[in-house]
Amino acid sequence: MWIEAVELLRVELPLAAPFVTASGSLHSRPLVLVRIVTAAGEGMGECAALAEPTYSEEYAGGAEAVLAEHLVPRLLAPPHPAEATTWSLLARLDDVRGHPMAKAALEMALLDASLRAEGRSLASWLGVEGRRVPAGATVGLHDEPARAVAAAGDAVAAGYRRIKVKIAPGRDVAQVRALREAFPEVTLVADANGSYRRSDAAHQRLLAELDSLGLAALEQPLHPDDLAGAVLGSFELTTTVLLDESIASGAALEAAIALGFSGGVSLKPARLGGLLRAGAVLERCRQVGLAASIGGMLESGIGRRAALAFGALDGFELPGEISPTARYLDSDILPQLELSAGELEVPAGAGIAPVPEPGELARRTVRRRTWRAA
Repeated sequence: MWIEAVELLRVELPLAAPFVTASGSLHSRPLVLVRIVTAAGEGMGECAALAEPTYSEEYAGGAEAVLAEHLVPRLLAPPHPAEATTWSLLARLDDVRGHPMAKAALEMALLDASLRAEGRSLASWLGVEGRRVPAGATVGLHDEPARAVAAAGDAVAAGYRRIKVKIAPGRDVAQVRALREAFPEVTLVADANGSYRRSDAAHQRLLAELDSLGLAALEQPLHPDDLAGAVLGSFELTTTVLLDESIASGAALEAAIALGFSGGVSLKPARLGGLLRAGAVLERCRQVGLAASIGGMLESGIGRRAALAFGALDGFELPGEISPTARYLDSDILPQLELSAGELEVPAGAGIAPVPEPGELARRTVRRRTWRAA
């Protein structure tokens, strides 16, 4: 695969509702898109890093910098034989430590270009053609249980049957109990995003209360670094403990397995460095009997379609959180996926996602940089 040019686009997509962080309210979702031009055609990838380094160490501004200063130059460095494969080109990035979301964007763009050249869909490449994936809606943190119930009610009325509610100290048991009482038939997951600590005296009591509320899973209750605590919780609770931020690599999964972890894993291809590495983690989960859930990263329609196709693979037994992007974006650069009977159909078109309409993409692009092969 001969790469002729690489383009980075910094895009800002308006959020459907402000996203509150410790530093203030965000009204747009920053994304870094990668367009790769090859002799056979073009491909586009998406870096899912968030606005701030709160989910992981990566964030959109840092990912843009590492792509521009380190990853793209390595991808284009000579020698550059025309017969190079997607995977041999990606091997050029291995000496850069970390930055899995930035690397995943390049993998996505290269794979998209390769599939388009073949006239083949991502669904075909993964072997999931014609499959459908149960959609999931996420309800954010609310100060009042009634507000969480109202937000979940809107999702249920729209056809969702799987709801994930965010929880944190002081905003947890009452919200989950209210949701369970209001929607007894809905599959319910609580996600703490690592906000609890074993040193908190109320921790065990809290877990016991949540454990009695019929949750399908309790996601990342403890800090991502407290792997031993998560493993202990998987022994003590009847509710499945689902690890997200703690499993940032195959090595982290092996550490959990070595400790005897018996819960599940939320798989987000971007967090793990791309579809290849995420696929290896999913296969390892299947080998040892760990359940898996497909996760999302507030992607645009490009990244969301990649996650949807990946989530159609065998092994995803726990409730996932893939929805049309209208759940969190006021507008997107691609047409919306269609929710039908609570499910989403895996796209069948060539490549990973449709090509964004140039005018809409230009309207949302705030910065653009291009590199050409020597």
